[in-house]
Amino acid sequence: MSDRTILVTGGGNGIGRGTLLHFHGLGWRIVAVDRDEAALAELAATLPPETCLTITADCGREADVVTAFTQVTEWLGDDPLTCLVNNSGIADPVCGPLEDLQLADWQRWIDASLTAAFLCSREALPLLRRAEGASIVNISSTRALQSEPDTFAYAATKGGLDALTHAMAVSLGPEVRVNAILPGWIETGPWQQAAEREEPEHSAADRDQHPVGRVGEVADIAQAIEYLAGAGFVTGQQLVVDGGMTKRMIYA
Repeated sequence: MSDRTILVTGGGNGIGRGTLLHFHGLGWRIVAVDRDEAALAELAATLPPETCLTITADCGREADVVTAFTQVTEWLGDDPLTCLVNNSGIADPVCGPLEDLQLADWQRWIDASLTAAFLCSREALPLLRRAEGASIVNISSTRALQSEPDTFAYAATKGGLDALTHAMAVSLGPEVRVNAILPGWIETGPWQQAAEREEPEHSAADRDQHPVGRVGEVADIAQAIEYLAGAGFVTGQQLVVDGGMTKRMIYA
């Protein structure tokens, strides 16, 4: 394995899990942080402990994040962290009617993604500054650009991530580049832990929403992260990875 290390929050399932395994296949060491202890244990059981660290933590809680990065620092020793992927969040975007949305529920969406990205980036910064070509990738969403009904908190969170991205890029460069990926419809069923894994079934209408002719796959996001991790002249950008779906006019 190389001395390059990637840390992915929300790494137990879905895009996070697929991204970690993609980079492990490229020869990187990987760190997975997630609230789901069972998913992390399943991931760790398949990989050598010297190349994979798993940490159970709630990335929206400051104490959890500080403790997690203490573990990461000890595991890395004098080595750098090459890439941080802020991927944690609540997958379900629907929060119900605005007049029924409670502040505590609003805050859950904000903390799980936006607050988590702030906390993890802050704690990762000393480790990232050890590396040449270090970068942060924030996983946003096409819902930062367009909305479905009753997705206020989710959309606001992702829009906030996009703004945080360019703010950090300006302030943290040139040592650390910061970019965002805005996934569209990404099928994560095959990348859940074994008890929840399922093979997708997509209709012709599902595929036809995308000019590329298919629904997105976790590999599409992992490859985009790989690109941004090595794209030394790209920072402060929002990369939409949606098969062209947000560019297609669909009439009711």
